[in-house]
Amino acid sequence: MKVIATNIGKRRSIEYNGRIVETGIYKFPNSEGIYLGTEDVKDDDVMDRRFHGGVDKACYLYSLEAYKYWKSLYTNLDWDYGMFGENLTISGLEEKELKVGDRYKIGEATIEIAQPRQPCFKLGIRMGTQAVLKQFINTSLSGVYVRVIENGLVREGDCLVKIYNAEGNPTIYDIFYTLYQKDIYTSVINKILNCDVVPESAKNNIKRRL
Repeated sequence: MKVIATNIGKRRSIEYNGRIVETGIYKFPNSEGIYLGTEDVKDDDVMDRRFHGGVDKACYLYSLEAYKYWKSLYTNLDWDYGMFGENLTISGLEEKELKVGDRYKIGEATIEIAQPRQPCFKLGIRMGTQAVLKQFINTSLSGVYVRVIENGLVREGDCLVKIYNAEGNPTIYDIFYTLYQKDIYTSVINKILNCDVVPESAKNNIKRRL
């Protein structure tokens, strides 16, 4: 896996359903790289810390390869990296292969795989239609939130080098699938709920489904 783009977002006010919404989802590439901190990315505006930022959502990664799928659906958009609110656009990112607790060295930073992204209406604002939320849920293309174990600068071109393999832990795909799909499996649910490094917020969302 390799960093294709480092993206930063600034506060933006958007009118939505008759009210003004503050959002940081409009992220765009920069050439200087980004600094990963314990609870967020430096200089990246986070509007609602109930759902964004924090230790278990310090940085969001999204797959370069997923862009091909979305571009085929939304040909009218002015495409650039950062469209999904990701801080890092990564080539070779596979949700079915990333296990919660896996650790990677990336530039000066060390990150730990934490949980999938759950889409909200602000993604719909960014993409120009709320229909994207159901489409997002019905793919395996969730992207991944990570914990930052060691703070540091990450630049375009940096490679992700695995330094710890969380063997036996649930994958990002396992959690995302269990959060939204109908035919969920007891064995997978138990693996998720019994895994110490799966964030409590993700576990609670799954418990509510049950």
